[in-house]
Amino acid sequence: MNKLTNGSPVPYRAVITGCGSFVPEKILTNDDLSNMVETSDEWITSRTGIKVRHIADDSETTALLATNAAKKALAHAKLDPADLELLIVATVTPEMPFPATSCFVQSAIGAKKACVFDLHAACSGFIYSLGIVQQFLESGRYNNALVIGAETLTKITNWKDRASCILFGDGAGAVVFERKNNGCGILYSTMSADGDSWAALNCQAYGSRNPPDKKLDDPNKIYMEIKGRQVYQQAIRRIVETVHQSLDVCDLKLDDIDMLISHQMNGRIIESAARRLNLPDKKVFINITDYGNTSAASVPMAFDECVKQGKVKQGDIIIFVAFGAGLTWGANIVRL
Repeated sequence: MNKLTNGSPVPYRAVITGCGSFVPEKILTNDDLSNMVETSDEWITSRTGIKVRHIADDSETTALLATNAAKKALAHAKLDPADLELLIVATVTPEMPFPATSCFVQSAIGAKKACVFDLHAACSGFIYSLGIVQQFLESGRYNNALVIGAETLTKITNWKDRASCILFGDGAGAVVFERKNNGCGILYSTMSADGDSWAALNCQAYGSRNPPDKKLDDPNKIYMEIKGRQVYQQAIRRIVETVHQSLDVCDLKLDDIDMLISHQMNGRIIESAARRLNLPDKKVFINITDYGNTSAASVPMAFDECVKQGKVKQGDIIIFVAFGAGLTWGANIVRL
């Protein structure tokens, strides 16, 4: 029996029954970027693994991307939006400061009876959301839930900053969970943070510290800022530690894992973490090449693509893991 049950089996779990994703049609290639800043396809590819990213136009908002992904996931799960009970949108690029982006999605899909809220944990937002869904569905408070990771990061990207503008893209991924007793579902979730290191990855404008009418000491604070070396080192360490800790709690070994789906922050980070975990390439899903870093959207987008490519199947055990601004990190172990 797994350690996580403390000797008592969990009769009901949050089981994945559907998934979907959506990205804008417009793309920005590395060659396009080389005409905007001093860079090249070779330089970007060798350092990030990214070739292409999708860019939202002025009419494509976070709620629009989230809504399209949500509709696909609900259709896949064959769940009527009118029966949806819980809706969470993980994002750091909301439709507006308030109301929550989830309110716009609820209206657009017709999920009139769903409890809705946004979750702000940057790139770890989807992972954190699953931890919440796990508690609500296991307890019986809700019978189903829809979690969406959605971002329009390119709207807060400094296109003159070579170090950061090459990294980010826009998109949304959605996953439906239903309360079932079939041996599948979320087995374990863990969430952590280090607020002392917030400056490593941030966007400082337009909150209460720097409201719209305050003159910024640095006009570039309206954009994302990333301290690449610090993030790189922390991300690898935290991902490896979190995977080992999660497996230990579940009394599982790395050989028991069928697929690791990491936040797609940087191809080199994912590959370095996989090497330290001694995971073969076939057990590590990477799609950052075609989308860039989409923050909270990246894990559900990658999962949806992994499912569609037939790389995972019912009964497989997968690990979702993420690291992002906050600093925040976490993982979920799920049996499909």
